[in-house]
Formats: sequence, C-alpha cells, structure tokens
Amino acid sequence: MISTQLIIFCINPRCNSPINPMGDNVCASCQTPLVHRYLWATGSLSAYIPPGTKVADRYEVIKQQIWLDTQPGLPPDVPEELPTEVIPYLQLYEERLHLPQAYGFVSNLEQDTTDILLLENAPIDKTGNIYPTIVEAWEEATAVRQVYWLWQILQLWTPLAELGLSHSLLVIDNLRVEGWCVRLLELYQTPNDEKLSLQNLGECWQFWVASAKTSVAKGLQNIVQEMCETEIELEAINIQLNNLLLAAAAELPLVLKVAGSTDIGPMMAQNEDACYPNSLTDLDEPLLRHLSIVCDGIGGHEGGEVASQLAVQSVKLQIRALLTEVTEQTALVPPELLQEQLEASLRVVNNVICARNNEQKRQGRERMATTIVMALQVPQRVQTSTGWQSNNTHELYLANVGDSRAYWITRNYCQLLTVDDDVATREVRFAKSLYRKALLRPDASALTQALGTRNSEFLRLKIQRFILEEDGILLLCSDGLSDNNWVEQSWQDYATPVLAGQMTVEDAVRNWINLANEKNGRDNTSVVLTYCRVSPEYLVPVTPALPEEIIEAEIQEEELEELEELEELKELEEPTSFTESSQALLDLDLDLDLDLDLSEEPPLNPEISPTLITKPKRGKPLVMLGVGLALLVGGTSLGLFAWWQINPQGLQQMCRQFPQKVQSVCPSRK
Repeated sequence: MISTQLIIFCINPRCNSPINPMGDNVCASCQTPLVHRYLWATGSLSAYIPPGTKVADRYEVIKQQIWLDTQPGLPPDVPEELPTEVIPYLQLYEERLHLPQAYGFVSNLEQDTTDILLLENAPIDKTGNIYPTIVEAWEEATAVRQVYWLWQILQLWTPLAELGLSHSLLVIDNLRVEGWCVRLLELYQTPNDEKLSLQNLGECWQFWVASAKTSVAKGLQNIVQEMCETEIELEAINIQLNNLLLAAAAELPLVLKVAGSTDIGPMMAQNEDACYPNSLTDLDEPLLRHLSIVCDGIGGHEGGEVASQLAVQSVKLQIRALLTEVTEQTALVPPELLQEQLEASLRVVNNVICARNNEQKRQGRERMATTIVMALQVPQRVQTSTGWQSNNTHELYLANVGDSRAYWITRNYCQLLTVDDDVATREVRFAKSLYRKALLRPDASALTQALGTRNSEFLRLKIQRFILEEDGILLLCSDGLSDNNWVEQSWQDYATPVLAGQMTVEDAVRNWINLANEKNGRDNTSVVLTYCRVSPEYLVPVTPALPEEIIEAEIQEEELEELEELEELKELEEPTSFTESSQALLDLDLDLDLDLDLSEEPPLNPEISPTLITKPKRGKPLVMLGVGLALLVGGTSLGLFAWWQINPQGLQQMCRQFPQKVQSVCPSRK
C-alpha cells in the first residue's frame, strides 16, 4: 500500500500515545528518544518496490531498497528455521564494523512467496541516505585514507573467502565508505564455477590506483601490478600495503588529549570499576601518552574491586615492557606480532586473577573477574612517503573482553568498535539466532567471558588495529554508560563541543558520567576519553581546575621528546628480544612460568548448559560455559603466591601501586 502519512512509533511499551510524526527526535507523549532504524532490503524483488510504499503495515520504503522500521520496538519476523542465505551474516557477526547484520524477514509480499531479508547496520546514515561508494569518494580522499581503504578490504578477503563470499569485495556498488571505514551493503555468494584470487582483487583496484594521490600512487601501482601479474601470497601484499599505509599516516601530525574518571554511581555501595588514567599521581607517567583502560569488576565485596585493579596495574606493567621493546626495533614491527603480544599480555592478566581465585578457594559465582577494554597507541619510527623520518605511525590497537565498550566519534558519526561477549552475541556467532531475537532471551546480556573466571587458554581474544587519520574522540566506557544505548543517542551533545574546541576533555568525561548516573544510575560508571587531532588547526587551550579523580595529558607526537621519554622506560624493565616467545616478552620481566597456551582457542560447544554468575546488585550475570571448565584453571603455580616465591621484590613493587583494599590480597612480607 502507498503511505499517506509518515509516522513512527515510540519504543516505550508504557507510552500512552506512541504515534509520532516521522522525523521527530523524541516522543511527544513520554519524551523517550525515537529510534529511526533504516534497513537495507536485499534481493531483486525489493528493488521494484517504489518509495512511499508501506510493507507489512510496518516498513516504510524511503528510497530504493532503503526501508524504515516504523515500529522498532517490536521484534521483526524470523522463521523458525533460518534460511541458508542468512547464515554467513551470523557467522561473520564479529566483523560488524564492516558488515551489515541480519535483522528480519518480510514474506508473502503481493502473493509472492519469496522472503526479503532485511539488514541493519547497513551503510545508511541517520537521515536514510546511503553512504558513497569508494569510487565516488576516492578522488576527494587523502593519500592515507586511500591506502587505508584498500588495507581494510584486504583484511576482509580471508574471512569472506573462507565462506565463499569474496565476490562481495569485487562488486563496486557494494563497497561503501563511512569516513575512514569500509562498509559493505550486503554479502554476495561467489558462483560455484568461479575461483577468485588476489588477481581478481588487483584487477578491481587498478582503476582506482590510477588516480591515487601522488605520494602513494607509485607504491599502490607496484602492489596492484604484482597482484595482477604474479601468484603472490596474501601475506606479502599485506606487508607491502601496511608499510605504505604507515608511511602515509606518519606524514600527519598527531596530538592526543586524554582524561578519565570512575564514579560509584548514585545507588551502589562500592565501586568495582577501575580505569586508567584516573589519578593525579599518574601525570608524570610516559604511559599516559599511549594507554587507556576501563575495567568493570565482578565478584562482590573484596572481589570485583580487586580484580579490576589487578587488571589495570598488571596491564600497565606489561605495556611498559612492550613499548620499550618497540623503541629498540630498527624495522617496523608488523601488526600481527603486536597483536600477539597484546593477546599474551591479557592472558597473563587473566591467569593472575584466576590464580587468586584458586588460592582463596572461590568457586562458581564467588569467583572474581573483570571486563576490560583497552586502547594502546603504539609509536614506531618510520620513513614517510615524502622521505623524512617520523616518530609515530598513528597505530591504535584495541582489545576488549566482556561488555565494556569502545566508540570512535567524529563530527559526523559515532561508531561502535567492539563486540560484547554476551549470550546474545554467542547465539548469533553460532548461527542459532538473529540478534534481535536473541535479545529477547532473559539471559541475553549475561557475559560469556571475563578475565579471571577460567584459564587463559579458553579466552577468545581479538585485537584490532586502527589508524588515526582524522580528528575524533575515542571513548572507552563500562556498561554503566553504554547500557540502554545512551552513547548512540547522546554522542552529538557530548562530543561535538570537544571537537569544536568549546569544551575540555575533562569536562566531557564528567558530563558523560553525569548522564550515566541520571539515565542508568544502577551501576558504577567509568569513562576514558582520548581526543585525537591530526588536523593543523589550533587547539584551544583550556586549563580548568582538575577534580582529584580526573587527569589529563597532552601529546605532540612529532616532537623528539616522545622517544626520549620512552627510552627512560628501559630503566624499569630488562630488555627482551622480539625473537623470544610472547610469554617471555610480557611476563613483567619475571622468570614466572605461567604455562599459557597461546594457540588458537579450542572450539566451544554451543550445547553446553551455562552456569550464571551475577554481578552483585547489578543484575548482569556471567555465563560460564561449563562449571568444571571454570574451576580447572591450572593450580596455584599460576598465582600470585608463585610470583611471591620467585620474585618477592617484583611483586611487592606491583602491590604498592594498588589501593589499600587491593593490597590486602597480596602475600605479606616475610
């Protein structure tokens, strides 16, 4: 049917008058923010449905294949048996930054029995306009962005090829860009009679690189020529493209301004969150120029608080060692190796907390644990595209375990960079449910993993690498802020003033926390903001009086002071060669045998019945995939007691950095 009035329903089930004119931001009746969820309708049939049509008395056709769900508070239709076409979207859910997600189906349209698959998280902006293709945006893009787009496509090649979907990266109209980020409209199955290779990808790229920016044109043309003319390995192309990307990024200046704070909240008796930076005593630490962390502890009194503080302090010590190693390298350290080191670091942290649980004989729901989201800006020396030596390659590495999140926010968009480790996500990854249906489960938000619940070999870790090539804000936060989508709903009000130079990062942190306390309020909240500036505009200096719990630091990466301060770290840690094992690199310079399995995670059995561990007074449980799995964590040799026996001075040095309550978990002096 053709619509005569464009309306949208309020998502508040208790709203007395839920119908609103489309385009309003809040419900006129209950003031609940209105959700405008634009969807991409797949398939040839949807292309013939004209704009203005209302499908299934719910979906408004805005433009060709762009539909608006006018009743976003209702679950979409999903068949009991999932069609084959939707399975790849579920299996690739963790690539949601680049790929759309399956939303639901519309069937029996005008007596047609073909179901139309609807996709959310498609490259459509908040007004219903589709983002441009790479071809449309190519000539206006900077040199570093042109290379960055190609690098992202190359990273998607393997996961898509494994599922027979590499054809998706060769359809020009399918490749869209939202600023720096490459995003696909939908997935296309590679025909059975075609065997696609890097040669096909190179042939697709050669038309673009012909008009690449001068500083990167020759390098890109050489890479594409190799792809087209030889049977070159993916790894070789990856190395060449990465080197070109870092050389181009290093041409840009980089100024970082960081602030962080944690708050107990209006209803909690204690604060189990921890974050870094978060103390005026940290102002002179070189790590402030590189590291940010948010942890949300689990385990109640003397549990969650201890776990989150242990995680923060342990990560800091290990990152010092890692950055010291990076400064000693004469060649670029490849992203794969840095990702391995960060993964190993998190496994060490996990086993320290896990061992403490074992020593205190904590079982089941008594075991303390913590979520973590951490970002590391790694400075490396590199010769730029124009031939001068730079001290920073603009690399940002991001890791998360649990449901603490990271967002990238600019003047134009807010992008969620992380994927929660919860039951809803697990159901999607195992291709058992669409995400919106999985959210209806009573345990949908229960965590499936956190640091400290079980031995590190069972952790699923994914370390992401980004390039800082535009002005923006990196927001790390606990679920005290991110719950109920308050970041997505409010980012413009809280981020734009910082990007415009009208508000300090410190004030923005406090405002985000105040929003969390007002709108969510039943949890602790931690926020760490990093304002990243690569544009040459003058940064308005504002020097307010700092609250005691908030710190700030500023970095001008192009100055030589950057490397001088990192060299001072060598006095804190013995140098360790990158040729040694990951564990030797990251065990805090202690000869502590943590017996970690750093190989790929063993497959999890989706049929294992979960055991819930709750966050006290928060209502968010932790799902443990098998009770016995969580308790068999390797024995006390992994714990702080063994650390004490082997290197008491090193352990005492770490313990002295903990708050008084956390120090009580450390072994006493003999």
